[in-house]
Amino acid sequence: MHAFGVYVHIPFCTHRCGYCDFATWTDRAHLVDEYVDACVTDLDRRRPYPAASSVFFGGGTPSLLAPAQLARVLDAIECAPGAEVTVECNPDSVDEAKLAAYRAAGVNRLSFGVQSFAPHVLRALDRTHDRANVARAVTAARAAGFERISLDLIYGTPGETVADWRATVQEALGLGVGHLSAYALTVEPGTPLGRRVAAGETPAPDDDDQAAKYGVVDDLARAAGLDWYEISNWARAGDECRHNLLYWEQGDYLAIGCAAHGHTAGRRWWNVRTPERYVERIRSGASPEAGAEVLDRDARAAEAITLALR
Repeated sequence: MHAFGVYVHIPFCTHRCGYCDFATWTDRAHLVDEYVDACVTDLDRRRPYPAASSVFFGGGTPSLLAPAQLARVLDAIECAPGAEVTVECNPDSVDEAKLAAYRAAGVNRLSFGVQSFAPHVLRALDRTHDRANVARAVTAARAAGFERISLDLIYGTPGETVADWRATVQEALGLGVGHLSAYALTVEPGTPLGRRVAAGETPAPDDDDQAAKYGVVDDLARAAGLDWYEISNWARAGDECRHNLLYWEQGDYLAIGCAAHGHTAGRRWWNVRTPERYVERIRSGASPEAGAEVLDRDARAAEAITLALR
């Protein structure tokens, strides 16, 4: 089967974390139904395309979608048998009933944004959940029938010690998930964290500290049976994220939703950034693309080398 993916960007959040510079909005909940309509229309207009071997709902907070809304988008995507369908979730925005409805709609993989189990680190990151919510969310996911569950962590937050990080990784692995992602905190200009660092109110992440913490997660994950398969990802055999592998192997994938990026046959494109503009473009019959580039053979070869180093 030829691997082909569909990425769907859901840009809505109830709270914006202090380190986040993604295309997300906390004051656009009134647009959700119109946005879902636009995504469905966009998918219909892009036919024909290969049956998707993977679908990824990213954000933002895709788990803010009601099950019926998510199902509408997923039903508009032609999926190959056995396709991987992932939804990123905030532990605060799910319960067993919602997750069971997601599972019934065809979702078969969840990725929970955890970042840390240390309360003071969560506060520093402006996260709203607490450690107990993570365990509840994972338990609810299993009760809803999910076997493939991933946790996302962030290391290197100012105020986080190596002991804090070790405890976070151990607690995450103790939940028995088959996939773990761990990302070094980056400070982006224009974010609340970026402004605090620029003003000298908060120290910038330390490279040596982050390197030490990377060693910690690598050792602990491997000891727990999760093998390293990409610079920031560990998984049990068979639990690797197929959609992300598609990116790293220069595969083809559609971009649905505002700010989404797509790639087919050496052509890369990106959609308009805001949900309003995306809805307007789709309603008017115009392309949602904001720009595109065609990669020549040399550019693709250079990217292949870079991606292989991951």
